[in-house]
Amino acid sequence: MLTKSRFSFAFLFAAVLGIAQFTTPQPANAQVQARDGIEFDAYMQLLKARARAEGVSENTLARMTSGLTPNARVIRLDQGQPGTPTRRGYPDLAPYIRTHVNSTRIAGGQSVYRNNRSTLSRVEADYGVPAEIIVAIFGHETSYGRIRGNFDLSRSLATLAWEGRRRELFAGEWVALMKVAEKGYSRDQLIGSYAGAFGNPQFLPSVYLRLAADGDGDGRANIFNNRADTFASIANYFRDAGWRTGQPWGVRASVPNGFNVDAYKTKLKAAVCPRVHERHSQWKTVAEWRELGVAPLRYLPDNTLVSLFQPDGPGKPAWLLTGNYRVILEYNCSNYYAMSVGLLADAIVN
Repeated sequence: MLTKSRFSFAFLFAAVLGIAQFTTPQPANAQVQARDGIEFDAYMQLLKARARAEGVSENTLARMTSGLTPNARVIRLDQGQPGTPTRRGYPDLAPYIRTHVNSTRIAGGQSVYRNNRSTLSRVEADYGVPAEIIVAIFGHETSYGRIRGNFDLSRSLATLAWEGRRRELFAGEWVALMKVAEKGYSRDQLIGSYAGAFGNPQFLPSVYLRLAADGDGDGRANIFNNRADTFASIANYFRDAGWRTGQPWGVRASVPNGFNVDAYKTKLKAAVCPRVHERHSQWKTVAEWRELGVAPLRYLPDNTLVSLFQPDGPGKPAWLLTGNYRVILEYNCSNYYAMSVGLLADAIVN
């Protein structure tokens, strides 16, 4: 997931969309310093030199770095993100779904789906990604465009690069942001989450440069307030991640009483997000699961490869997940997130 800039959404799942300090930047806190001791201004000279070498103009660098100081709050938020837990227990899925796939979010998604049907239909035809999946991502990422964050992205990314915990990642994203700015976006437009994601789909700058799409043919991929571009960009991300047209993300399944799910746990260890993937079973065809007594509650062809997921334990809801579920995980490597996106998408059209 960390390849091809897909780190973005897994990392940003826990990111707080806070209040910007863009118009009145505060001086660096005396306790804030880089891990290697380099001064912020000196580091910025190195960062700007890298951007120049990659073709960023002096005018863009000047307007995107004027008055730039490190943001102590960004560092606190970044350092406050939880690490990988070591316990084997998992919070139940059901309470998370009740919170994130509630009547308000479903109604909002149905309104977006209904009011943008022609645009969504065109995007679905062009990219092969279902309209309801696109809308569900839009809803989860920014509450259908209402909550996008308002941190000064240049300041936030420069701060995180300078501080040094993941310097190369954030330095690369800062340079990518400069390239986004070169496309004519002003600094006060380039605001978003403290960790650098922006726009309706919450793309990192590198993801924007690679996958943002022009959905209305005006020559620009405006993911800030253009619905067509937002939908096309999300769809393009999913297509690039390997979405299989015509296949659902997963379906509810019936599991026999006493069925030992653990007997079919995967023996593979995922290279990234291992705790997410270790909860899924081995891959089997629908026909093979039927022979074991596990049956989909909606039609799936017998030759479809699926994994069994019963997140809250025996006697609780279970799903057969297709490869498209893994594509949702590419957007944000969390079973809670991916399940809520899939279930919201289903609720939007049902």
